[in-house]
Amino acid sequence: MADLLAILIEDEQAVRLATAQTLELGGFDVQACASAEAAELFLKPDFAGIIVTDVRLPGKSGLDVLEKIRALDTELPVILITGHGDVSMAVAAMRQGAYDFIEKPFAAERLLDACLRAQEKRRLVMENRKLKLSWLTHAATPDLIGQSSQIERVRKFIQGIAATQVDVLINGATGSGKEVVARQLHLASGRKGEFVAINCGALPEAVFESEIFGHEAGAFTSAQKRRIGKLEYAQGGTVFLDEIESMPLNLQIKLLRVLQERSLERLGGNQTVTLDCRVIAASKTDLLKLSAQGLFREDLYYRLNVVTINLPKLNDRREDIPLLLSYFVQRAAIRYQKALPSWSSAQMQHWMQSDWPGNVRELRNFADQLVLGVAEFADRDPIPEPADQFRPDNVSSLPEKLDAYEASLIQAALENKANNVAAAAETLGIPKKTLYDKIKKYQKILSVINPPL
Repeated sequence: MADLLAILIEDEQAVRLATAQTLELGGFDVQACASAEAAELFLKPDFAGIIVTDVRLPGKSGLDVLEKIRALDTELPVILITGHGDVSMAVAAMRQGAYDFIEKPFAAERLLDACLRAQEKRRLVMENRKLKLSWLTHAATPDLIGQSSQIERVRKFIQGIAATQVDVLINGATGSGKEVVARQLHLASGRKGEFVAINCGALPEAVFESEIFGHEAGAFTSAQKRRIGKLEYAQGGTVFLDEIESMPLNLQIKLLRVLQERSLERLGGNQTVTLDCRVIAASKTDLLKLSAQGLFREDLYYRLNVVTINLPKLNDRREDIPLLLSYFVQRAAIRYQKALPSWSSAQMQHWMQSDWPGNVRELRNFADQLVLGVAEFADRDPIPEPADQFRPDNVSSLPEKLDAYEASLIQAALENKANNVAAAAETLGIPKKTLYDKIKKYQKILSVINPPL
């Protein structure tokens, strides 16, 4: 679990100790302060946690703290603790950027729930900032975005074999990120030469051999001068052969020899050119099945299959969708010089439950559409509408509205996953235990579902 950090500002010692204990039991590392002035030492723009402060304090108030933090970092969540008479003031403060307010006396669960949500928001903000900085630093090498177990496995694979220079076969559906992984392998390998990407399915067979292996002057009628092929151009670097299943069979023989000998002869030439390039091949189909059908050379398959990585589909790592979409939206906003769009939690929940047959590429295109203002929300499969008892307009206070809204998301996720708590927790992006706790919290209004606890 990611670090949970909180700065607590409360002047009453007994309340401060009790509140700090509640947060610590919930997993937070708490810096408790008796005044706003004492907390200033810890308030920094890169603080990765949240702020919980009483409104009424000796000296500077909680509203002063909010004002200072808004000037420091507008995306740093501030939760205000208020007395009954301060509610209208706290609501006004929320309009000015406070994340939430909690009215005294409050249940420990209410405080912890608000803090966990605020921390998750802060985590996403910090992750997005890191991603944006990384993209600006390495714009030509897309990042491998996500925190799912599947993506962590891919990262470990890259770290483990990047420096070995071994050739690699990447299997994955269209749009799953095969070239991203290939570029990451090249970047992590430390090779100084070029990264040369070749789409084998896009090259006409008539020019394939010349493009890949090069040719000498006079090799054929239009060959006016010597041409260096892609493999030779990648000296000291990496060649990425995408859709290798589309490579003509007669050229697969020549590629096999190149891989074995690490040398080639240009078309129409006799001179042997020694190669120093890593070859990464990618396929969206099962090459072994193709070889059994005589559509791909079996010996080339086994030569490429020394080290293989299988990439997950986006639908198999839905918890990565918020990070991916935020990353792509930031890139698109920079590229098109447009403002960043906003979306609601309900919309994000909708997208996390939608089908993405085009995988990450489809999500990236959708991000472009969001930035350009032409996204068709109706194209995505709808999520179940919450029942009437969950609608926020049926309750009055803000805390009740938030609880009702969260309950509606939980119900939608559970119904979408046939009351499978583990699957629903994965969809919601929270631990299974946390979801069990929330189901218990909302058990009176979650009467339409009854998952085993």
